[in-house]
Amino acid sequence: MKLILGSGSPRRKELLAVLGVTPDAIAPPDIDEDPDPGELPRPYCRRVAREKALAVAAGPEDMVLCADTTVAMGRRIIGKPSDAGDAAAFLLALSGRRHRVITAVALRKGDRLWERDVESRVQMKRLSDVELNGYLATNDWQGKAGAYSIQGPAGAFIPWISGSHSAIMGLPLAETAALLQAAGWPVWRQA
Repeated sequence: MKLILGSGSPRRKELLAVLGVTPDAIAPPDIDEDPDPGELPRPYCRRVAREKALAVAAGPEDMVLCADTTVAMGRRIIGKPSDAGDAAAFLLALSGRRHRVITAVALRKGDRLWERDVESRVQMKRLSDVELNGYLATNDWQGKAGAYSIQGPAGAFIPWISGSHSAIMGLPLAETAALLQAAGWPVWRQA
């Protein structure tokens, strides 16, 4: 039995290590992550995590662990920015407001699929022009839902959260540990 992490995110690999879990392989799937017309953030996030898990090739006894993190303001999904202009627009929309960060986890073993999702609330401070431009210059916004990561320089812009810090980072530890244990993967064995 192997554990395949269906994500190229170094942060997700680091978070798994906190649980004493080291994936045997890393195989990020190549799927279309565009939202369907009218799709709401939470169902969107669950669907993408599930599609990622189903897209990774694995043996019948192997486990595939995938996740997706989505930033949402109301019904609006704020995805990954395509350039610095997008990143600035996303950050200005989030500036001084609360938003939701949803992370869905999907674990597949053979034909079985275990799923969980976590919704956290995040407050971003009102950003000054100096803060916004300074942050954009770090390029930390690249490849990040909502154009930021709480564990990077933008963590200085987040005075308040309600929910799971690890889920906001990209992998909810309690829920992931429960899924792995439910599927028969011994959490902590490699710690």
